[in-house]
Amino acid sequence: MSEPRIGIFIIAYNAVNHLNKTISRIPPEVYERVEEIFVIDDCSQDNSYYAALGYKSEFNIQKLTVHRNHKNQGYGGNQKVGYQYAIDRGLDIVALIHGDGQYAPEALPSLLEPLAKGEAEMVFGSRMATPGAARRGGMPMYKYLGNRILTTVQNRLSGLKLSEYHSGYRLYSVEALKRIPFESFTNTWHFDTQIILAMAERNFRIVERPIPTYYGDEICHVNGIPYAFHCLTTSYQFYRNRKRNVLSYPGAMDIPRIVRS
Repeated sequence: MSEPRIGIFIIAYNAVNHLNKTISRIPPEVYERVEEIFVIDDCSQDNSYYAALGYKSEFNIQKLTVHRNHKNQGYGGNQKVGYQYAIDRGLDIVALIHGDGQYAPEALPSLLEPLAKGEAEMVFGSRMATPGAARRGGMPMYKYLGNRILTTVQNRLSGLKLSEYHSGYRLYSVEALKRIPFESFTNTWHFDTQIILAMAERNFRIVERPIPTYYGDEICHVNGIPYAFHCLTTSYQFYRNRKRNVLSYPGAMDIPRIVRS
């Protein structure tokens, strides 16, 4: 079996204080394996784009490419740009990292393993997989409670048993992404919920692995109440579709097994 072509997609918006450090934290053994590390800056209002270009030039990082959207695409919209880029480049695996460093690049070896072995179509880095870890890592109580409540309701509606839905640390099989109509998804924050449920709809294998939680001085751009509403609405739509399909075609919507390892 040949080595998969791996890309690391760093999504960036107003992350000038963290972006270069995030890139530098990619483990050397992962850097050796990946074909490309591509930063896509979503028309930041700070110097994120130029900082990344300067970092590439200063350290002569051949595998690093830096791109900038001419118009802000939104959180989901920027992911669409990156996943289409991965498809066009012919990559096999794409790993999403946030440029603000909240999700530890050091966890990449563990997260890449199930995809590299062909054991999953999606790997989800969960802050909730290890009890108590999120709070020990500094997650504010209101975020923790909101996460737990939303996840409980979404699991009830979807039939999945995820430890959380709201981590932005995700890795995908590019072949699976080709079969997901992600271009039709929202450009805002609940894109992440839509893509999980699209994977579940197609019975793709989802593996959860624990990741450390870190809260520093990064700025959260999520508006919590609209985000929660949209996540619940999307999950309810999935529930209705699943119920309709099961009634029409028994067994047609078997829920994929969530693996925690």
